[in-house]
Amino acid sequence: MNTQASRPQESLSPDEIEVRALYQQLLDGWNKRSADEYAALFTHDGSVVGFDGSMLDGPTEIESEFRQIFANHPTAAYVAKVRNVRFLAPDFAVLRAVAGMVPPGQSDLNPAVNAVQTLVAAKHDGKWRVVLFQNTPAQFHGRPELVQQLTEELRQLLK
Repeated sequence: MNTQASRPQESLSPDEIEVRALYQQLLDGWNKRSADEYAALFTHDGSVVGFDGSMLDGPTEIESEFRQIFANHPTAAYVAKVRNVRFLAPDFAVLRAVAGMVPPGQSDLNPAVNAVQTLVAAKHDGKWRVVLFQNTPAQFHGRPELVQQLTEELRQLLK
């Protein structure tokens, strides 16, 4: 599936390009249903806060849980758009994105699982790794127009 930058690639710093690529690799690992590729992107103490609020710590736990998810559930594929990348220090960045999911065998998004995603990354030995990935439901309670707006924005990535 597709991710899209909100700024032209040529205006991004090399580190921002790498942080965005790390996020894309994370989504690719999910979309390929590869628990080991997904988990390998995390620092030794990295964490995931899942869509349902579950918390996983460290690549071993992340890999084990995702292996079970992929073995027992047909998972939808991510479509995402990076909103911004902000550097807290030269070797620490926060990436914010929005994402939708296309269920298996379908060609359109399921708006009920739109999400706001936050990735915290750290650079160790010249390589960016995920410290924290949080996947928060974008429900916009009481504001259905915002759900529709986000869904339409993400649908543009499917074209």
